[in-house]
Amino acid sequence: MTEPIETYGVRKARERLARELKIARLHHEALEKARHHAGRTGLKLHFGCANNIKPGWVNIDLSADADLRLDLREALPFADGSCTIIYSEHFFEHVDYPARAPALLGECLRVLAPGGVFSAGVPDTEWPLLEYARVRQDGYFATAKRIFHPAWCETDLDHINFHFRQNGDHLYAYDEITLCHVLTRAGFERAHRRAFDPELDRRERELGTLYVAAYKPA
Repeated sequence: MTEPIETYGVRKARERLARELKIARLHHEALEKARHHAGRTGLKLHFGCANNIKPGWVNIDLSADADLRLDLREALPFADGSCTIIYSEHFFEHVDYPARAPALLGECLRVLAPGGVFSAGVPDTEWPLLEYARVRQDGYFATAKRIFHPAWCETDLDHINFHFRQNGDHLYAYDEITLCHVLTRAGFERAHRRAFDPELDRRERELGTLYVAAYKPA
């Protein structure tokens, strides 16, 4: 009997399993480190920090630069009402909706103090769609080709596909109405589009980013 040949699908499934097992190990180790924050209040959480480490914040990511390498699909290891702000930039679109994003927002609501803010920047999906439909003509595709997207994106629809998928890493796309609706449905109030904030946001991310803030009820 010949050995079965590993197919593309099996190989990709094995790679996904290996990645998930690594994430589970990192998450377990981070839970031990998170005990350092037990009993603390006034915490500022930075989700999906990558190498953008904010001093004075708890920087959370799977990357080696992070303070805590947590799997944010799981419960947050922080006490109720212990945080004043939760911030992310180009992270929330990597959380599957509706499977896990509502659960994460529920955890954010739990750990935020009354009046605490959830502030996020995500790729602005309205811009590429309006430009694709020729409702606007202010340079999305030229900008994407120059700055955002890889060289294989050649047609307008290539760029649309990459915006939505990013090689499988993007799991949901947002415009202002949708993101504010998701936050309001989770229990936040006063969800609104906010301006770029140089104290929070990276200048290189400003173009093409939708920034939204919402608050835990006081």
